[in-house]
Amino acid sequence: MKLPDLDARFAAAKKMVLEAGEIAMASFRKPEMLGLRSKGLHDPVTEADLAIDHRLRQIIAEYFPEDGILSEEIGGSNARNLWVIDPIDGTQNFARGIGHFAISIAFVSQGRCEIGVVYNPATGEIFSAKRGCGAFCHDERLAVREPAGPEDAIIDAGYSTKLPVADYIALLGRLTAAEFGFVQNGSAAMGLAHVAAGRLDGYCELLLQSWDVMAGALLIEEAGGWVSSFSANDDLTQGKAILASTPSLQARLIEITGIGAGA
Repeated sequence: MKLPDLDARFAAAKKMVLEAGEIAMASFRKPEMLGLRSKGLHDPVTEADLAIDHRLRQIIAEYFPEDGILSEEIGGSNARNLWVIDPIDGTQNFARGIGHFAISIAFVSQGRCEIGVVYNPATGEIFSAKRGCGAFCHDERLAVREPAGPEDAIIDAGYSTKLPVADYIALLGRLTAAEFGFVQNGSAAMGLAHVAAGRLDGYCELLLQSWDVMAGALLIEEAGGWVSSFSANDDLTQGKAILASTPSLQARLIEITGIGAGA
C-alpha cells in the first residue's frame, strides 16, 4: 500500500491556511460583508466560513484527488487518508470583530493525525506540527509549560450549547474548587494551540467535533503535552469530550473532569 506524501501535504496545509486567512480578513470587522446567519443557538456561520471551505476543497481536490475531506460546514465521511478542516473555528469571535479565531487543518491517515496546522490571521501566528517532528509557531519550537500546581494553572474550559448548561457549570465548579483558574475564549483550536505554546496549561470541553480538535491535539502532543484519545471511536464524524494538559496536571484533571479516564 502506497503511503501518503506527508511532506507535500504539510507544505500544502501551511499554504492553504494562509490563503484561507486572506479570505477571512477580507470581511473581518466589516459587518456589511459578513453575510452572518445562524445554524443554531450561538452557532453562527458567515460567508467567509463557506468561501474558505469551498476554496480548501478545491485545492485538495486538485492536488490530492484521492484524499477524503471532512469539514464543519459541509461534513463528509471517514476515509483512509482524510483532511479534517474547520474554515473558521471561533466564528462567533470572528463575527464580532474579536481577533481570537483560527483556520484549522489536519491530515489524518489510517485514523492517526499526521499533520496539524492552526492559523490565526488576525495575529499572523501560524502553529504547525508534523508527527514526530515537533510543534512550531513559525520557526520557534513549542513546549508545554509545567505549572507549580493547580493554583498556578489556567485551563481553557470550552462550552457547548448542545449539552445542558448545568453540566458546564458543574465542571467549572469542580475546577475552581480544586484551585484551577479558568477562561473561556471561544475557540478550541486556538485554546489547544495556546496549551502547546505554554500560554495555557490545559483545555477541556464536554463535546467537540473532530474538526475543532485534530490539528490542535497534534500540536500539544508534539510539544510534550497529553491529550485524551479523540479518535478512539474510529469515527471522526462523531463528537466527544476532550481534555488536554501538561503532563504534571494530567491525572488531577482526569479526576476532576472525568474526561480521558483509562486513555
